[in-house]
Amino acid sequence: MSASSPLAGKTILLTGAAGFIGSQLADHLLTLGCTVIGVDNFSRGTEANIAAARRNPRFSLHTLDLADESAVLDTLLPALRSTPIDEAWHMAANSDIPAGVRDPRVDHRNTFLTTFNTLLLLQQLNIPRIAFASTSAVYGEHPGLLRESTGPLLPISNYGAMKLASEALISAAAEAYLQQAWIFRFPNVLGPRLTHGIIYDLLRKLQATPTELEVLGDGTQQKPYLHSSELIDAMLFIRANAQQRVNLFNIGPADEGATVTSIAQAVISGAQSSARIRYTGGDRGWVGDVPRFQYSVEKLAQLGWSTPSGSLAVVRRAIAEALAEANA
Repeated sequence: MSASSPLAGKTILLTGAAGFIGSQLADHLLTLGCTVIGVDNFSRGTEANIAAARRNPRFSLHTLDLADESAVLDTLLPALRSTPIDEAWHMAANSDIPAGVRDPRVDHRNTFLTTFNTLLLLQQLNIPRIAFASTSAVYGEHPGLLRESTGPLLPISNYGAMKLASEALISAAAEAYLQQAWIFRFPNVLGPRLTHGIIYDLLRKLQATPTELEVLGDGTQQKPYLHSSELIDAMLFIRANAQQRVNLFNIGPADEGATVTSIAQAVISGAQSSARIRYTGGDRGWVGDVPRFQYSVEKLAQLGWSTPSGSLAVVRRAIAEALAEANA
């Protein structure tokens, strides 16, 4: 997206700014000439992720827990009150679905309360717009293509439940005080600065046991994958071209996705390993895991955007990036 973007030169409040997606979004917004005010508690984000952004005078960071209402209202609110902010991009959340299954307070705190308190902040500061990172996990298990109109939405993970509740909060805020909102339902996202997910896990397992690669489930799980650079391009495209009060979009590739077996084979090949695959069995990797789904991205295509890559190509690219980062 060029400097003709509606965000060019704007001041953006970016939550989760040091995380996997947030830090890459920060870098991109800075190239648009934006001033980026980041917030992160470094539960998953790292200083390395924002090293380049730190060198830009238009980037600043508040190290703060957005789930703590008093920290938001007593510390962050006064710090930002004198700074006109054009809109917020809310990327902060727990991204570890199994962690939220083990302890439901994780998603209540790090996914739901971070949204609730971010919206409190926007209301207090009269920030009129929000863009929100949601997820395919809000759908639960549905046969056929997942469309934005699919329902009822019955998520099977606390992560999906708290993201869906966050969408509802944003919808209500748009009725009360926000001018506009953009809700992006992500697929599985891969790319540089990974902190979790299938490629991250498989490469760590392969490093620990070079002769055998454990794969959760039976390997037939199949999901769409998108590269983080493509995700950011899609989000910015939607922000520029979708102008309803509330704009809800699936983001993903148009293909049927990649199977877990094909990903494991790509990891072994990329690492130049001869490890054999050992499956743990069952049709899913963990409680709360939707074993297979396929997105409809027709609405996004009608808006004018489609991904240049297929799921398996994204997987192979991300493996190469992860190996390069590990060897750097």
